[in-house]
Amino acid sequence: MTSLRSAPGSPASTSRAPPPVTDRQHIIKVVELNVGGQFYTTTLDTLRKFPDSKLAEMFSGANLACRDAKGCFFIDRPGTYFGAILEYLRSGQLPTQHLPEVYREAQFYGIKPLVKLLEDTPQIFGEQVARRQFLLQVPGYSENLELLVRLARARAVAQRHSRVMVCVMPSEQHSAKCPERPRTEEDTIVMHTPGMLETDVRDLMDCVKMDLQNQGYRVTFSGPYTNSLFSTSSSRFAPACACSFKFTFTWW
Repeated sequence: MTSLRSAPGSPASTSRAPPPVTDRQHIIKVVELNVGGQFYTTTLDTLRKFPDSKLAEMFSGANLACRDAKGCFFIDRPGTYFGAILEYLRSGQLPTQHLPEVYREAQFYGIKPLVKLLEDTPQIFGEQVARRQFLLQVPGYSENLELLVRLARARAVAQRHSRVMVCVMPSEQHSAKCPERPRTEEDTIVMHTPGMLETDVRDLMDCVKMDLQNQGYRVTFSGPYTNSLFSTSSSRFAPACACSFKFTFTWW
């Protein structure tokens, strides 16, 4: 009767089946992610590619991200743009679409090399770097923007349009000379532009309009309306003179 047992040294006796992969080993190497309801599969090495990033911190030691009901690691961020983040971590490829949104997510996750590369792109450099530096010339820009919205909303009761006058002054010293508020339905706020050239004031108003539109408001502006009391040299290199712009909000 022939035995089924292989002789010592035969191939059957030396071959070994690979050890089973336990669930713990699987979780350590491969990660299932739920990012704002969108699911991704990657590795811990990919997520930890930049050790000083916030993303790496989420998946290091005791700081592991929380899990959803299915056991996936959950990140409460927009999942739409995480794919571009993940593609950069995997291959170093820069995104070509939704750059402002990906830039914002790269900042959140603290992926500094990606943030720097995006800031060098024409779109992000113009919108996030050059424009931001331009607005730093205007003290209290964000506060004035909020005030402009509050005044416009206050005037919007029972009417389709509301209007706010923005009086631009070279400095606070000129504020005392600001023309009196027109005897119309418009309110007036004052923005100071120390050191800003007269030709830059129109760009400033474009920034105001852009930021309001990004908040969802339908707004236009007209002007400048220059008061003769504050007329300065017509040179394009002259400091910004005192003038006003009328912002019109359309509500329905």
